[in-house]
Amino acid sequence: MTDIAFWNYDEWLPSDTTVGSEVILCIVENMKRIGWPEQEMYGVHVSLEEAIINAIKHGNQRDPEKKVHVVVKSTAEDFYLKVTDQGPGFDPHKVPDCTAPENLELGSGRGLLMMRHYMDEVIYNHLGNQLELKKRLPKNDT
Repeated sequence: MTDIAFWNYDEWLPSDTTVGSEVILCIVENMKRIGWPEQEMYGVHVSLEEAIINAIKHGNQRDPEKKVHVVVKSTAEDFYLKVTDQGPGFDPHKVPDCTAPENLELGSGRGLLMMRHYMDEVIYNHLGNQLELKKRLPKNDT
């Protein structure tokens, strides 16, 4: 473990996937720096990609006039991400189940499924333009 016990990030990003990808890498690197184990980082990284890039692409429709607000609070045991776009939002409950046989060819729903699998909590606001992700490392009972 390093001397850094926490890391916070709070920025408004342009609706640009290149900038979004750079921020994702910055978040991942800082999580590693504060002690997150490599085996946990894959799921967090996938979830970051889905949350931030989808906010840019689908929420803001890559509109250069709109921004995406990204807030991260991370300790060596807990990770919290809040992503808010300036789009109209959506109802995540209306996204078709991508595991249903009739939906296997659809291109939507897989990101939600992965976030729900890898993260402990996936919470949307009532508009569907804000997403909160939470992950807690399991207790090491050694």
